[in-house]
Amino acid sequence: MIAPGSTIGIIGGGQLGRMMAVAASALGYKVHIFTPEEDAPASEVALRTTIAAYTDHNALKSFAAEVDVVTFEFENIPHESLELLESKKPVCPNAAALKICRNRLREKSFVNNLGIGTADFRKVTSLEELKKMARVIGFPSVLKTTEMGYDGKGQVTLRSESELDPSWGKLRTNEAILEAFVDFRMEISVIVARSANGETSAYVPVQNIHKNHILDVTIAPAPIDKVLADKAEAMAIKIAEAMGLQGLLAVEMFVTQDDKVLVNELAPRPHNSGHWTMDACVTGQFEQIIRAVCGLPLGNPERLCDAEMKNLIGDDALEWEKYMQDANAKLHLYGKKDIRPGRKMGHVNVLKPKT
Repeated sequence: MIAPGSTIGIIGGGQLGRMMAVAASALGYKVHIFTPEEDAPASEVALRTTIAAYTDHNALKSFAAEVDVVTFEFENIPHESLELLESKKPVCPNAAALKICRNRLREKSFVNNLGIGTADFRKVTSLEELKKMARVIGFPSVLKTTEMGYDGKGQVTLRSESELDPSWGKLRTNEAILEAFVDFRMEISVIVARSANGETSAYVPVQNIHKNHILDVTIAPAPIDKVLADKAEAMAIKIAEAMGLQGLLAVEMFVTQDDKVLVNELAPRPHNSGHWTMDACVTGQFEQIIRAVCGLPLGNPERLCDAEMKNLIGDDALEWEKYMQDANAKLHLYGKKDIRPGRKMGHVNVLKPKT
């Protein structure tokens, strides 16, 4: 157990790191951020920040010497860098879990090996191989980079053979994954925490609605029956246990037209679709990950009320005053100075009576 008063090192300085730092401070911990960004949102609420590249091994060693445990706010960290940190201090989740989740091929293979379904997929390493695999997967299908993709980046939908050549060139990669298009009626996600002693705790499944490939609205709870909800939760827990997770895991899933549940992506960290838990649950996701990585007992994830989380993207943040007029709305702004199209500037949780 890492007691309050200790220092938590967080890799990444974005809004997730910011909200993790606030939760850590409330529990009596100090936070040291490691990020290549100057004026990062997390730095505003942390005791200290190291500004250096994620590949700067000397800076990483100095950072490790000043913290008691390391966690991260996003998974696109060089695996070698995380292993270096892991040789110095506890890293939660560990490098092995991150290695699975940061690569779509490893991720889906890992999930399938547990007997859990995903979209049909094939590995692609060349244009010729793409043409061959497209005949197997069919159209429409989705071509994605295996790493470094998020919010719709690094992927393209293929609807005909004529799109193969330009789409392959657009991705600029030597390794990709071709996925069958899933005719889903709903996208949901489950966030599960797992402690050092193997205790697990899951939040209720929620519905996610996207706009321009970026999460727009999360509805908690998802409008699905108990059988499907229990199935989704059990799948998320099974995955977390199989990877030996200590921390938080978000599992994004598709609910198909015939009520199958297929895993889409994994994220071993707090997740945008869990922001509603900050105001609507006994223990929100940011407190929960601090508890998990420090070896504390997990908090109660019980939903106290229903909620709808609205992402504030770009100029949406300028409407903050409108949300302040709603007494049931909880506004969270990330302190980002530059407003840009597609940039997550904040979110608002609108709380509703529990159904």
